[in-house]
Amino acid sequence: MGDMRPCKVCDFKRQHSIGVVVTSLEQLKIKGGESLPIGPDAPVKVVLEEDGTIVEDEIYFLCLPSNTKFMLLGPQQMWCPVRRIDGGTSWLNRDSVLLEVDAVDGSISQVEPWWLLAQQLRQNMASVVTMSETDLQTLVDIPCAQLTSALGFPESKVQNLQRTLQGALDHREEVRQAKELLRLYVKAVEKQDSQEAQPDLEGAGDTFAPGGAGGTDQVDGTEVDSASGFMTRTLMVLKGKTSPETRLSTEELQVVLTTGPPALEEMLGWDGPRTAALLEACGAEMSARLQRVQALGCLEAARRPDPEPQQRVEPDPAAGSPDAQG
Repeated sequence: MGDMRPCKVCDFKRQHSIGVVVTSLEQLKIKGGESLPIGPDAPVKVVLEEDGTIVEDEIYFLCLPSNTKFMLLGPQQMWCPVRRIDGGTSWLNRDSVLLEVDAVDGSISQVEPWWLLAQQLRQNMASVVTMSETDLQTLVDIPCAQLTSALGFPESKVQNLQRTLQGALDHREEVRQAKELLRLYVKAVEKQDSQEAQPDLEGAGDTFAPGGAGGTDQVDGTEVDSASGFMTRTLMVLKGKTSPETRLSTEELQVVLTTGPPALEEMLGWDGPRTAALLEACGAEMSARLQRVQALGCLEAARRPDPEPQQRVEPDPAAGSPDAQG
């Protein structure tokens, strides 16, 4: 058994502080995690309470003096310094007042999340890489004056920082959209390849279909309603489905959009606002589909190899010019 070492541990809010005697860093994590409101099974990170230095090396832990105060951090928790507020009493040699988070006044312990994020940036600007989009948006939405006060930076630097954070948010959104577009492209290519691999049986099925060409008494919903001019399936989707624009084919969307609002109101039995909302939703869906088709077309063009450049045929000097031949 190693030497017994007395230590002090506290949680990230400094609301709970206890003393433990351990022989190793791992034992400090176990005993401290069980004693503090972290949970025995949660992963624990050990830092120095004074300055937030991460303690991961066992030898470094053993070199620290006895009764060193550590802070144990659970998931989604971070170290922050003790907050100082100018007391305005320098004539009493009290230029600032230390506000410990474990003070008796419970209102002091309520630290704003954005302030903790600001302190994390102040300690290490590179931590912005590990922040979630919610954290980044929080820092962007904070008024510049408040963020300037928390960071202690010049206001111009804080403005540049917020613009940089907004740029990081925009970049993540662009990456997410690019991944979604690539997923749709791969899905479309796989579908095209599978269709080319299968024999074309649709034409043979049409040749031997009973009733011959021009038959309209089908049961697949493609028959046309004589009163409205719409296919039966289109009317069924419009009247009975939620978000019908997402269930219609592109051809059906085109038919709906080319039909005037009065005619749609009469066919569907709807009022004007409901019909207008349907047309607006169908227009937005059609625009989105066209954008996806254009994007997939660009990807398909990029996938194809460039055609070989045609060799230029030089005229034969011996043949002479056309004018000379004439």
